[in-house]
Amino acid sequence: MSDTTNQSSDNGQNGQPAQKGPIIPKSPSEALRPERVPEPPKRSRNARSQVVLFLNFVMTMAVVVCIAGLIGFYYAITAYQNPGPLQTNTNFIVRNGAGLAEIATNLERNLIISDARVFRYLTATHLNAGESLKAGEYEIKAHASMNEIMELLKSGKSILYSVSFPEGLTVRQMFDRMLDDPVLEGDLPAVLPAEGSLRPDTYKFSRGTKRSEIIDQMAAAQQKLVDQIWERRDPSLLLKSKEEFVTLASIVEKETGVPDERAHVASVFLNRLGKGMRLQSDPTIIYGLFGGEGKPADRPIYQSDLKKETPFNTYVVKGLPPTPIANPGKDALEAVANPWKTQDLYFVADGTGGHVFAATLEEHNANVKRWRKLEADKGADPEIAVDGQPEDQPADNTSAVPPKKKKIN
Repeated sequence: MSDTTNQSSDNGQNGQPAQKGPIIPKSPSEALRPERVPEPPKRSRNARSQVVLFLNFVMTMAVVVCIAGLIGFYYAITAYQNPGPLQTNTNFIVRNGAGLAEIATNLERNLIISDARVFRYLTATHLNAGESLKAGEYEIKAHASMNEIMELLKSGKSILYSVSFPEGLTVRQMFDRMLDDPVLEGDLPAVLPAEGSLRPDTYKFSRGTKRSEIIDQMAAAQQKLVDQIWERRDPSLLLKSKEEFVTLASIVEKETGVPDERAHVASVFLNRLGKGMRLQSDPTIIYGLFGGEGKPADRPIYQSDLKKETPFNTYVVKGLPPTPIANPGKDALEAVANPWKTQDLYFVADGTGGHVFAATLEEHNANVKRWRKLEADKGADPEIAVDGQPEDQPADNTSAVPPKKKKIN
């Protein structure tokens, strides 16, 4: 009894349930035999329902999709930020009206980006409502990332070209330059703008710019310039209107290319107008004979041309011609608006690219004589009107001549 009681007490203390009844000894083989494991509880009917199975499938798929989405998002972000496949700098054109899908496809087709879909979708997230990539021609650097390309196309900082129009060109000559430019697009107006209405300057533009857009810029710039300078004109100026102002400025522009002489030449013409004298300007002869096309380079002015009657020949008609003979620049306009105060009525080329001026016919004739000698030493044709008038003309209202700096083209 004592042994049995103690053993039961020990089992209780070791956490095992106390065995009731007498202990039945087991043989070694029985002791090694595994005890029977209880069967697991049966699943409930709720756990076996189709709804639960479907929900489990949905949850599994949601997890799979989220993981795949995270992987795809990481790939897209990485591809968008990493250097691209472009090996060398290249130009890329975005045409007017091109959408994001078209731009992305063309970028991939030209091996500038690696994945058009990534560029398309991520670029869309960077654009505000109503914002788009701008048309133009862009220089894309080698290995530029999609993000860098997006920023460039979004900024509109496309490659700029330029077309230059020197002072003194006619409208027709300006139009010819625009037609010769291979980058400008579109037709020119069928009707030419008024002579003198376009500002000579250098105009920058991007690929795709229309010729008509450049013409509009030139016309607006010239109108603004003429208005500004006309407002600052000398109060004693004899000219009555801006039209007369531009016309005389166009003659001054064609007479001399020396900046410091323009205001002096303008004073000569204004003095002659004030005295009722003919202007007798060679460039007006040329415009009357050849119009806006200009004189052929191999065609000199002959003495016989001085007498040809055209509305522009200021050797024949008094006062200003009916319209400007070219498009004057800023310096010529400024010179006419604020001319020098002189008594000079004549000028002739001095043989060095400039002119020598005179207030009297006697002085002028002496200057012409020197000029003729210089031309004779060069073997000039005596029939060519190198200065426009012989030196022995009487000093009346139809004779005095301010000849040109050089042969007028």
